[in-house]
Order: sequence, then structure tokens, then C-alpha cells
Amino acid sequence: MAEGVFITGTDTEVGKTLIAAGLVVALQDLGIDVGVMKPLESGALFFESAPIPRDAFYLREIAGVQDDLGLVNPYCFQAPLAPGVAAEQEGVEVDLQRIKEAYEELKGRHQFMVVEGAGGLLVPIAKGTLLPELIKLLDLPLLVVARSFLGTINHALLTLSYCQREGLEVIGTVINKSNPDADPAEESNPQYITHFGTVPLWGSFPYLRDYAGVKGNRDFLTQLFTQHIDMEGLLQRLGLSGR
Repeated sequence: MAEGVFITGTDTEVGKTLIAAGLVVALQDLGIDVGVMKPLESGALFFESAPIPRDAFYLREIAGVQDDLGLVNPYCFQAPLAPGVAAEQEGVEVDLQRIKEAYEELKGRHQFMVVEGAGGLLVPIAKGTLLPELIKLLDLPLLVVARSFLGTINHALLTLSYCQREGLEVIGTVINKSNPDADPAEESNPQYITHFGTVPLWGSFPYLRDYAGVKGNRDFLTQLFTQHIDMEGLLQRLGLSGR
């Protein structure tokens, strides 16, 4: 059984947090104890001079875990930039070992971990360091989230090609519709990503207009995720089948 999975995307704002949350509640519905982590988050709001990592807070909230937010999200930055760029602007040195230690602490508390990345795959997270270095350090397989629109074939295949070149294990892809506009490419994109991508496509997630409303509705999100995602295949790939 895999210890967890790392959710990455072909770009920023593709729906990684939503897919991560859906996976969390779907696994919990099967009786699996799931922990969550968002190691680096930027573009945070501030409340009384303290940064609020919205994605990390949401993942912790929907998972229903009591883990300290500092473990779930070791690094949080205000600027809406790549974490490494934001860190440099704020004079913060990102220590990957600190993230690793937080992950190990959470892993020891939970049966399975869902870890969400930041931005796309090749995003700077520290000086001279891209996200794949952290993925290798945590030794987790990847689930790649892609947009549904025109251009996603290119983005998805480039991401998968890089993973293959770098020896990163990819358990599959998920397409998420992040925009309500219709796009004629949506119908054929899954076919071509599957054909050329060499990894399974586990499904296409629909556009959710009232995202804030979904956050508080675990049952709805669980039902939606299991309806649109091939959970049987995904569980088997993660070594969680039979649960």
C-alpha cells in the first residue's frame, strides 16, 4: 500500500485543492484514516498580521483532522507568486528537511496522506529548487490534475514526459473543468491524453460553480467524486483496493 499521494497540476488554478479534497473524503468514506498536507502556499490572506493558508486550512477542515496547521502547512507566503519567489521576497529560506519532518510526523498519525503541491510541476519552491525535488524527498507517487480546455493535451503530455524523464512515479491523471465556458476540445482531450500519456486517466471532474458551498458538504463532494472518478482503478493503483 502506498503511504500517500502527491497531487500536482499542469498549471496553477487547475483545481488541485478540489481534487485533493474529493480524494480525501472518498477515501475516508471507505474507512481509511487520511491526513492532509499543503507544504507550501502563497497568495495567503492576513488576519491580525498572521497569514491564513486557505487551501491548507480547507483541506484540514474537510478532512476533519486536528493536526497543527504548522504541520499541515509549514510555509505560507502573502505574495501571489511561486512559493520560491515569494519566499525570496519575504526573506524566508525554505528548508525542505523541515517539510520532510512535518510530513513524517503526519504520516505517523494517519494511515494515508494526501499532499497537495503548489502551482504546476516545475514551480520554484526554494532558491535553486523546483517542486520535483520535494516530491522525490517525500517519495510519493503523483496524481496529475489537468484542465479540460484547449491546450491541456500539450500541458499534460509535457508534465508526464518530465515525470518519466526524472523517474517520478505517476499513478494517473484527472481532468478538472475549472471554467464554466464550453470548449469543443473537452470531448476529445481525454482520449488523446490517455493515448499519448501512457498513464491512466481516472476521470473528468465537472465544473462546480458554488465552490464555497461544496467545501461544507462532504457527502455531496464524496458522491460527486466517486461518480466521476474511477475509484476502483485508482484504489488498485494505490494499493488500497479491497477496502
